[in-house]
Amino acid sequence: MKHRTVAGTILYTSRKPERLGQARGVEHFRFTHHHDGKVTLRAYCEIEDPDPTVLRDIVYSLDEHGAPMDCHVRVTVGDVFMGSGWFRFSPEAVECESFSPDLGRISQRVPLDAPLDGFVTHPVVCDGYLLSRLSWTVGQRRTLNMMLPSPDHRGASPPLIAWSRTDARYDGLEMITVAAGTFEARKFAFLDERAVANPHPPFEVWLTNDADAVLLQGGVGGYMQTWYELMDLSR
Repeated sequence: MKHRTVAGTILYTSRKPERLGQARGVEHFRFTHHHDGKVTLRAYCEIEDPDPTVLRDIVYSLDEHGAPMDCHVRVTVGDVFMGSGWFRFSPEAVECESFSPDLGRISQRVPLDAPLDGFVTHPVVCDGYLLSRLSWTVGQRRTLNMMLPSPDHRGASPPLIAWSRTDARYDGLEMITVAAGTFEARKFAFLDERAVANPHPPFEVWLTNDADAVLLQGGVGGYMQTWYELMDLSR
């Protein structure tokens, strides 16, 4: 077949003093790079700590220009079905068809007055890949126009259209070593200082310095105190 596959596993660990280094979740991902330039990401995420637990399944596709095409999200919280949603993107609007036991069936259509920089699906590998699709210079900081399927920091709510305007900064190249090996990496940071309520703590990410832009490691400060590390990588 003509497509190319990139797959791996990211371990979530805690940096809280009382749980330092302990596993708190895992993310399994698979990118399919198609011959026509389109990309599909499949990600399965487990968050065990803190309670309630979160299980998330994502199937997310981007076009040959890195723009969102469609996404399916299914979320289980506390081992109970939370909701399932399908999102479709066009230059004019974002559409969502969603169902959850609490809200029932919901249809949404939100017009766009400017192109989206990306769709934040919540797997950390997708956060990194979103940044890689944009052009950067070292030290540059920009405000990203994004949407997401849940405003909850863990994505632990029924899938619905939500806006996010978050800053990001590119810090340059570093050589780093993780469980999956030693890599030249591009370092970025998400900075949610614009949020008036419930701001996300600063989130640093390191990506492979190539077209695949796989997340190698990342860390969130503030109340979350969590760390992400690539354990294995197959290309």
